[in-house]
This record gives sequence, C-alpha cells and structure tokens, in this order.
Amino acid sequence: MQHLSQVVLVPQPRGSLPKVCASTLAAIAIVGFLLLSPERSCGLVAMVILVLTLGPLLHGLCLLAEEMFCHTNTRYQGRGPLLRMLAGCGLGGRTLLAAGLAGLLLYLAAQPLLEKSHCWTLLLLASALYPLFKALGVLGPSEVEVSDICERRKMNVAHGLAWSFYLGYLRLVLPRLEDSIVAFRATHQAGPFQSRNSRKLLILVPLNANIAHKLEDEDDNIRFHDNLANTEIDRAGVRGRVYKHSVYSVLDEQGKAHECVVEYATPLLTLYSMSQESSAGFGEPERRQQVLLFYRTLQDILEQSLECRNRYRLILLNDEHEEDPHFLSKVILRHLQQQEKEEFCVTPPPHQEMAHPFATRPTAPTMNGDWHQPDPMSREPTLMFSLEKPQPLREAVESTDHYQGTT
Repeated sequence: MQHLSQVVLVPQPRGSLPKVCASTLAAIAIVGFLLLSPERSCGLVAMVILVLTLGPLLHGLCLLAEEMFCHTNTRYQGRGPLLRMLAGCGLGGRTLLAAGLAGLLLYLAAQPLLEKSHCWTLLLLASALYPLFKALGVLGPSEVEVSDICERRKMNVAHGLAWSFYLGYLRLVLPRLEDSIVAFRATHQAGPFQSRNSRKLLILVPLNANIAHKLEDEDDNIRFHDNLANTEIDRAGVRGRVYKHSVYSVLDEQGKAHECVVEYATPLLTLYSMSQESSAGFGEPERRQQVLLFYRTLQDILEQSLECRNRYRLILLNDEHEEDPHFLSKVILRHLQQQEKEEFCVTPPPHQEMAHPFATRPTAPTMNGDWHQPDPMSREPTLMFSLEKPQPLREAVESTDHYQGTT
C-alpha cells in the first residue's frame, strides 16, 4: 500500500481527455455547419481537411530534404533507409490517405466551390504557410505534448536511469539479499532482523535528489551498525565485482533499535549533478519531475519482476519536512511498522516454490557458540504441490465390493 503523500505526489500517466475534448469540439462544429449551411458544409469540411493534411505533407518534404542531404549515412544505416526517412518525417500512409480522401470528397461533392478562385488561393496559401510557422516553432508541440510523448515512448532521463538501476544492480543483489542477511545473523549476536519484514532492502528516493553519503549525518537517530557480507559477481569483464549493503540501527522514541538494510537510490546522484551543470540544460523543476518519473518507473519495473518480489520497499521522501531533524528515522520506522501490520507474503520467492515440505534450513552457530533452530511456526506460508501422479481409486472400490460380498 502506498502512503497517501506518495499517491498525491507521484504523477499518473496522461489519459485520453484531450482526444475526447477535440472530438467533441469537432463534432459540434460540423453539426453546426450542417444545420446552418447544409449545401456548402460538405465542401468546406473537405477543404479544411485538405488544408490540414497538405500543410504537414509539405513540412514533411522540407524535413525529408534535410535528412536525405545531410544525415543519410549517419542516421539511417541498414535496410530501407528511404522508408525510414519517410516515416520519420511524417510522410506515412495515414497522412497521405487523409489527404487523398479529402481531395476526392472535395472533387465529388464541392464542384461549385472549386470554380471559385479564392478557394484555391486559400488552399494553396494556407498549405504553404504551414511549414514556415512549423519551422519557426509557432505551431510546435507544447511542453505538455513533449512530456506526454517522452513518457509514452520511455524517452526520459528517468526511464533510462530506472532501467539501469534495476538491470545493473537490483536484479543482481535482491535475489541474494536474504541469504546475506541469514549469514549476517549467523555471525552476530541475536537481535538484528528479528522481524521477517525488516529483511527487505529499503530504497530511499528523496524528491530533491540531494543524497547524503552517510545516513547518520541526516538523522541522529540513525546509526551505522555493520555491512553485510560482500556479494561478488563477474560483471562486464570485471572478475568478482563487489556489491555490498549497509545495516543501520534506527532508534524509536523509546530508544529501541530497529535494524534494517537501507540505502539511497544512487541514480539520483546523477540527476542532482546534472541539475548543477549548466551545459546539461537541466534545472530544478525538471529534476523534481524526473525524480517522480524515476520513482514511478522503478516501481512499475519492480512490481513486474519475479526476482525482486517481496525483497524491497521504495520510500519516497518529501522535502517539505526538512526542518524536522528526525524526519528520516520517523519515515523508516513508519514503513517498518506498516510492513509488520499490513503486508503479508502471498507469493513465495522463486527458489522456495519447489522446496520439499519437510526440508529445513541448516543451522548456523553464533558468536557465543549457540545454535539457533528455525521456528517452523514462524515461517511464511507457502503453497506446496505434490509432484506424484494421481493414483486411481480402483483398488479402494474393489476392496469395498469384496467387503460387501463377504458380509
């Protein structure tokens, strides 16, 4: 369950309301012309459609000239460069089909209208001026349209950072996190990670993207406890690349320590550094928007990932409470409590699905030589499936018949 503040802050994908409004406005205008002037409305609608389609076609030809003479060898390598250029310049089949149908309708239904010279003048002049205004940016897409295109096509900086964070880090370390915590408990005194839900990786996502390298510098109630065992993975030519997590003790109001594995989302360092560089063209409003998109994209990715399921918790930090010196510890404790009260592991991790029902985890000695046996009643509920083939009931029926015959 998301916190209420997260639901309010995180932007949702844009819907189809502009299309509905545009369709309604067009329908009202067409019906109005049909009622006011039914004999000329068909020709006027056809001419307007022809103007609106010829203009983009002429602008597409201007773009095509640039692509053919300057970028053929660098941007269109491979098969079918001409078709890719035509599609990229907006000279696709839909625009050509709309222009052809509008021209045919104008020729068949508005023959008297074509005999007037001013109609042709208006048609050619409007179509010729469209590319000019388009090239000058007068008819260019608005910021909302650009943002919508980038979000739908996953072209934002936040999308790339979220996928990089998942593929290059989270998908590698989260499946190994529980084993690292089990090994950590085996080599430390009893106390850390008593709760099952505290064994998740808490990923902090601050809205201002300003990340402290030490959590205790942000909050006095957060103290560094220790590091989990290093995870070494061969990656991109590096033998035994090291990945590690840090364990922190978070003190509540009564002074009781709650251990958890927590860290900031490191890609936010990139967003913050970009906003500090003038050459990046990335200001504070854009940075905040990208942080929210990063959070939403990463959340969508992790929810679809079987490797990372039930092993993480994203925490969005609102920067409006920076005046509270213990804001960070309160947020972490609140999420730990929510995990205890609200979350239940319904789907077992992938490596537990085929586990034998009577298998138990190996015991491990602690620092003082004690052995801890896992409590079978405290384990998470799992679905167990029998791999044996179903047996027929014929033997039971025969034995019943035999019993009846003897009686």
